[in-house]
Amino acid sequence: MMFDEIEEKSGLKIIPLGGLGEIGLNMMVYGYGEDIIIVDCGLMFPEPSMLGIDLVIPDISFLRDKGDRIRGIFLTHGHEDHIGALPYVLSELQSPIYGTALTLGFVREKLKEYDLDHRVDPRVVRPRDTVRAGVFQVEFIRVAHSIVDGCALAIRTPEGVVIHTGD
Repeated sequence: MMFDEIEEKSGLKIIPLGGLGEIGLNMMVYGYGEDIIIVDCGLMFPEPSMLGIDLVIPDISFLRDKGDRIRGIFLTHGHEDHIGALPYVLSELQSPIYGTALTLGFVREKLKEYDLDHRVDPRVVRPRDTVRAGVFQVEFIRVAHSIVDGCALAIRTPEGVVIHTGD
């Protein structure tokens, strides 16, 4: 199914742009009506067979003409496979970024390396905080992980609640 066909159908859309069935490249798009949210924005390190490739990032071509519909980027935690592609994505798309203090601290430092820190609207959240993003309500839920300040997300939509665990 092509992305154009997905756009024509009504209801909740859950579109993985990476991260399913692989380690890394985590990026999930949720859409409903005119509202889009993005969960995570990670990279993947290349396989040995990918000679000359330094990093693998999600293909965001689906989002390029929808920038005005993106209500937020929500980060589950600060591992590279969840935040590493932000410099590349934010050079093309602009959106508020929601994450815990540690996660956004990593993001700020990463974006400084690319001179993009001035283009970012970071919004610190804490576990149990809920953010309204268009029709979506995104609640941050503390989880145990190999990095502190990790959260799962309860994404309330007009169709029901989606639990996005992050890993």
